[in-house]
Amino acid sequence: MTDLGHWIDGARVAGISGRFADVYNPATGEAEARVPLADTEEMNRAIGIAAAAQPAWAATNPQKRARVMMAFVALLHRDMDKLAEALSREHGKTLPDARGDVIRGLECVEFCIGAPHLLKGEYTDAAGKGIDLYSMRQPLGVCGGITPFNFPAMMPLWMFAPALACGNAFILKPSERDPSVPLMLAELIEEAGLPKGVLQVVNGDKQAVDALINHPVVQSIGFVGSTPIAEYVYARSAATGKRVQCFGGAKNHMVVMPDADMDQAADALVGAGYGAAGERCMAISVAVPVGDDTADRLIDKLVPRIEKLKVGPYTAGDDVDYGPVVTAAAKANILRLVESGVAQGAKLVVDGRDFSLQGYEGGFFVGPHLFDHVTPDMDIYRTEIFGPVLSTVRAGSYEEALGLVLGHEYGNGTAIFTRDGDTARDFAHRVNIGMVGVNVPIPVPLAYHTFGGWKKSAFGDLNQHGPDSFRFYTRAKTVTARWPSGIREGGEFNFKAVD
Repeated sequence: MTDLGHWIDGARVAGISGRFADVYNPATGEAEARVPLADTEEMNRAIGIAAAAQPAWAATNPQKRARVMMAFVALLHRDMDKLAEALSREHGKTLPDARGDVIRGLECVEFCIGAPHLLKGEYTDAAGKGIDLYSMRQPLGVCGGITPFNFPAMMPLWMFAPALACGNAFILKPSERDPSVPLMLAELIEEAGLPKGVLQVVNGDKQAVDALINHPVVQSIGFVGSTPIAEYVYARSAATGKRVQCFGGAKNHMVVMPDADMDQAADALVGAGYGAAGERCMAISVAVPVGDDTADRLIDKLVPRIEKLKVGPYTAGDDVDYGPVVTAAAKANILRLVESGVAQGAKLVVDGRDFSLQGYEGGFFVGPHLFDHVTPDMDIYRTEIFGPVLSTVRAGSYEEALGLVLGHEYGNGTAIFTRDGDTARDFAHRVNIGMVGVNVPIPVPLAYHTFGGWKKSAFGDLNQHGPDSFRFYTRAKTVTARWPSGIREGGEFNFKAVD
């Protein structure tokens, strides 16, 4: 079994805590590697090395830092297949999904090539008599990031690429479930020219997280994961004076109006609800058709599409629509929630509970499920399932459908499918959700806009990637300068104060 180690001071190093976690291949259910779980001493050592390396990196001009990002983009393209294969092996995603994971992260790195422009300050000449004002953006110092299992390439890149482009050092604590890709990314960016010690990858569990968020040298923390842990990380980090952005759970609704193109809506729901086995924070897990006729037509379109979904290992190539979920515990939790939906009176239209894949009986595969007649009091509606389960909640009117979205505690993403521009505009303006799609099921903004939810899906004032990332990873400093005037008389300067 392979020991994966940490990435500290520019090299792979073995863990010294004596604690390890197994890393599974979700398709087979077999442990193929183990990852060390850092203790406080290991995390503190990594932070110390990063703190020592950061000043020289901050003093490197933004154009040279941007050139590192340019070289990094080229290396990500070069090793795309290698990264995707490693990601699929540990996470379970299909290879196309894994490539998409890397590409969405790569797009953020491309945006960071604009660091020289994005870090420019402002200047006001003659703000007062003889007085000039100017501002600058300066790095925070050492920053930390805690990333989830479901996007092991994209999420680390969304965090450390802008942090590094701004001149910070970065400590990445990736998910212990699929840690290989974050380690590979660290190797690649140092190959691109990042000085050693500026980026550290420290694997671990809660002990490592607590060491990171409690350390006084660490100036900021980014987190993506479940809402309870997001709240914990946010509260603990903010209490120590750190700048914090934490992103939590989601329960994304897609409203389907009577005038929607039902084929388009059904295709969108299948892709958004079941892609990546539903393990996306932007997955659509609730369909809200307006009117029983709309609901009946939508269900009729969905059922044959869902029943044709192919579930299998990533090694089956393009013949697979989605793969296994990440762990046996995740599978058990999904099936527990499905059972609760049946017990609480929802109609299970497509039942994937007995799904089994010949030759992969030990894998963490979950068949697709479709519920109809779900009500807001049911567990499957209130809880983020994070699996291939789509719930249909029938609404009697547009206002009722909008009310469901407004009333849910999560506010990450939502969508509406309609041909009516007035309805779409009203929905986009009134809904209390951070990211809204109009005939787009997964409205993830491109890297030059910002990504972030509302309500219990996000904690903190600034979003991820885009301009907000450069604001998050820098501090603004404003200088007010006044100089006395000098008049040369008799070969000497005589200075007079300016009023």
